[in-house]
Amino acid sequence: MKLLKNIEDKIKLATTISIGSFLLSLIIVGITFFFAYRIVKNSQDQIYVLSNNVPLEATKKHVEDNRLEEYKSTIDLFHNYFFTLTPDEAFIDRQVKKAIYLIDQSGVAQFNTLKEKAFYSRLVQTNTIQTVTTDSIAFNPQNKRWIYYGKVKIDRPSNTVIRSLVTEGFLQDVQRSSNNPHGVQLIRWKTIENRDLKNTPKNAF
Repeated sequence: MKLLKNIEDKIKLATTISIGSFLLSLIIVGITFFFAYRIVKNSQDQIYVLSNNVPLEATKKHVEDNRLEEYKSTIDLFHNYFFTLTPDEAFIDRQVKKAIYLIDQSGVAQFNTLKEKAFYSRLVQTNTIQTVTTDSIAFNPQNKRWIYYGKVKIDRPSNTVIRSLVTEGFLQDVQRSSNNPHGVQLIRWKTIENRDLKNTPKNAF
């Protein structure tokens, strides 16, 4: 009888150990899966770029994290393309083409108006260099309305003119592309102010 009791106790002990080992194994497997998932998820939040064949780690961010800067960058870039011009027809064509990718029909209409008035032809004929400088950009995130404040320097052989430039419009999100990397389009663009601030004659020799 004592032998039988010892056998039963050993069976119970073995069963307890087996169940305990099984539960412990489940816990270990669960912890392993949890940390493996964390490692995979963290690796997906990182991208690598090559710089001179050297891999550099870059942090993956949500598209909205940097959206305000992308909006203002596109506004600034458009005005730089549209207003910074040299007396070179090929350069003017490239600049305007880049600008048109960032704006709706309102930009095309203004370009056509300037072209009809021979604005670009006069730049080439008079050897005029035009450069825009951004002062500030006001932006309302609620309705995506913006106001651009800048200055245009018009450098002619006879004089240098500084003009104030104030424009406004709205933004809309579009598909990103190589010609519009931020996926932002300016819409309903119009010029509020474009007046002379300073006119400095050059000495003629």
